[in-house]
Amino acid sequence: MDSAISDAAADPAAAGRPERAALAGTADNGLKIVVVGGFGVGKTTLVRSVSEIRPLNTEETMTRAGEQVDDTAGVAAKTATTVAFDFGRITLDARNVLYLFGAPGQERFWFLWDRLFSGTLGAVVLVDTRRIADSWYAIDRLEHHGTPFIVACNDFGGPHHREADIREALDLHPRVPLIHCDARSRDSARDVLIALVEHLRTLYASGAGPAAPAQEAVS
Repeated sequence: MDSAISDAAADPAAAGRPERAALAGTADNGLKIVVVGGFGVGKTTLVRSVSEIRPLNTEETMTRAGEQVDDTAGVAAKTATTVAFDFGRITLDARNVLYLFGAPGQERFWFLWDRLFSGTLGAVVLVDTRRIADSWYAIDRLEHHGTPFIVACNDFGGPHHREADIREALDLHPRVPLIHCDARSRDSARDVLIALVEHLRTLYASGAGPAAPAQEAVS
């Protein structure tokens, strides 16, 4: 299994990124954010775009055998898929580091999510508006765990939808931010994370921080 992304020539998002930037010895506070969503919505791409290091990924080539397992409707051109999780890193300052985890989107890997959400500061739900129903499970699990999240609609060049229509389709609480992004763009991916941090700050300032999960995660 390949566990590293290829060099900058094969990874345009790596251009200008320090090659395997060393983690400062003073860093002692790790913050965790999870990027979650349906199959093929761009989670790996977003982590790859914004990470300061060449991210760890667990992508495998899709084969004909998987056609009977994974629903590839709307993502027929997809040739590889995450089978565990993606991992990236952003250094915030000398003492604080942000760790990014991209969750696998296929239903057969959903059992990993409860463990992956453990200790998470917050989450990004990435949505393809052509396949909104694929994002319902992610939102349901985050709400179950009491994990704060925002929703980011990834731009696949599809038809434009009004924000009110997307909110209604996802049954979003009014206080959950809904933004648009291009997961391929480093600046856009960074803005998604900034939006999440600002949402978390607002929640904590209002005293409406993360709620306790409805029950313990399944072992």
